[in-house]
Amino acid sequence: MSDSDVTVSIFERIGGSATIDHLVESFYARMDALPEARPARSVHPEDLTTTKQVLKRYLTEWTGGPKLYSVEKGHPRLRQRHMHFAIGDAERDAWLLCMRGALGETVTDTTARQDLDQALSRLADWMRNR
Repeated sequence: MSDSDVTVSIFERIGGSATIDHLVESFYARMDALPEARPARSVHPEDLTTTKQVLKRYLTEWTGGPKLYSVEKGHPRLRQRHMHFAIGDAERDAWLLCMRGALGETVTDTTARQDLDQALSRLADWMRNR
């Protein structure tokens, strides 16, 4: 097997667990601080402690790291889990605003950041239900 046959996950490319932790903390700090984030922040609980932990576990697994989410929660079924929240363009855009700011702050590898941004943008767009 040559080096070109080895696929490096986004999780590894961005710096692993430490980066995921920082990304999620930065993301929710932006959600709390930016007035433009209100549409997305309003669908979250006031206390974000559990929400942060769930997102950290989800992103770890989703980016190719250890399976931390599915062993606890099963298949993500993201649309189903979020269906009781009204998610339209405003909520998607607010979520992406916070996530892109957090990505810019935490992911130093430009190509990995762009790849992750594209994947998260598709995911956010797919989550719309209104």
